[in-house]
Amino acid sequence: MLSPTLPTSLDPREAGRALSASLSDPRAPHTVADAATESGLALRDAERGLTWLTNEYRGHLRATETGELLYVFPHGFTQPWKTHDALSRAGSAVAKAAIGAGRFIVRAWLMIVLLAYVAIFLALLIGMAFARQSNSDDRRGGSSSGLSGIGYVLIRVLGDALFWTFHPFSPFAVGAYGDYGYGGPGYASRPVGGRSRKDEMPFYERVNRFFFGPTPPKEDPRAEERAILAELRAKKGRIGLADVMRVTGFPRDKADPLMARLMLDYDGDVAVSEDGGIVYHFEAMRKTALDGVSTSRPRPAWEALPELAPLTGNPPEMNFLIAGLNIFNAVMSIVAIEQNITLAKLPLLFYSRIPLYKIPYDGTPVVLGLIPLVFSLAIFLLPVGRALVRPHRQRVLAREKGRLGVLREVLTRVDGGAEVTDAALEAAWKKAAGSPARPGEISRRVAELGADVAVAPDNGAVRYRFADLETESAALEAEREVADDEEKKVGRVVFASDD
Repeated sequence: MLSPTLPTSLDPREAGRALSASLSDPRAPHTVADAATESGLALRDAERGLTWLTNEYRGHLRATETGELLYVFPHGFTQPWKTHDALSRAGSAVAKAAIGAGRFIVRAWLMIVLLAYVAIFLALLIGMAFARQSNSDDRRGGSSSGLSGIGYVLIRVLGDALFWTFHPFSPFAVGAYGDYGYGGPGYASRPVGGRSRKDEMPFYERVNRFFFGPTPPKEDPRAEERAILAELRAKKGRIGLADVMRVTGFPRDKADPLMARLMLDYDGDVAVSEDGGIVYHFEAMRKTALDGVSTSRPRPAWEALPELAPLTGNPPEMNFLIAGLNIFNAVMSIVAIEQNITLAKLPLLFYSRIPLYKIPYDGTPVVLGLIPLVFSLAIFLLPVGRALVRPHRQRVLAREKGRLGVLREVLTRVDGGAEVTDAALEAAWKKAAGSPARPGEISRRVAELGADVAVAPDNGAVRYRFADLETESAALEAEREVADDEEKKVGRVVFASDD
């Protein structure tokens, strides 16, 4: 005997789990009634559960000619993409952590060792010049300051180098002066010597850019969702998959489950037109108490095409300076190895009159030879390696631009009722990517959008038909025409706690 008490509505997650345990063949199309029958759930719970499953398992919606919705789960209740996505995320996290650690280590190493070795080698050159002058004075009967004079020169040169590198008002100073990504504002304005410096950045960031490239700008994780909601309000709370694809650039297999999540998060529902067009309603999101809310559509994804970051983002003279400092260290280290200049020989070089070539061999110079040489050669591999992979990255970006160009052409033509031809899509790809599409590329992209292919019998021209998008566009236009602006109104205020 059935219980006379009214059952409470289930949470969408609970309803979805109940359905996943009950549906015998999720790959077969199911109506809400089918799902309710197999699971024993109420119709409202079955519908909410199917919506949750569509988001969770990347399901798809189909509409029949009688206006019935069918739910299909091509992967069943499995998530084969999760392993790939998890590995991808883990790889990205490891790479990000490694790059972050590498940037920190190399920054410190570059700033301390690169400039320190430049200072040390300069100090050695200056000190040896002073030593020769002192020895010449001694031979003429003059006096020498000895150890204290040479020590003063070394300490003074090294101290000046470190001071001009790290003091707070130095152009080399390490400081939080803004975001130096290739989309960032650059060096923040700050008074130096009574003047304001704008659009400059500290030397350490220039060095970092030379070896690692510009830091990418931070991504806003909610930017795409805000764009969808802006599109939703601009379109009177009625949107379709084409609208989501327009503002996000997502292919259909990503836009479909995303729409299911939006329905759960923003109290949406779905309707089917007489022709089978699917329309998503979000009347609750139209409510506003703000005057003059913008109803303009957000920019489409193809107007914000991705760009390849510059190799360094530095002016040529700055790259020349950094490369020159590194080459100077490499040359001086080679000289130190060739001349067998070890730390133990430094006192003899400065304070004796014995020529360098007569001083006995004292082993391989490590501090003044091997370390700066290996360091200088190794860090040059970073910009060289990045330069070598740039063509591959450029090709990847060109393919993405081409894909967005095809998406723009398809959505624009479907919205305008124009036919979609293979020649038009080829031209759109070439215009966006800058080069023709590879064989089969256009076919793969239109297949992602649910195209049917037809060949003209007279001239053999290839045309594509997007029946789902066409019926969706017609249904949305009809729905928006009858949408009442009263949906936006919140009514008169009858109580206010601030009165």
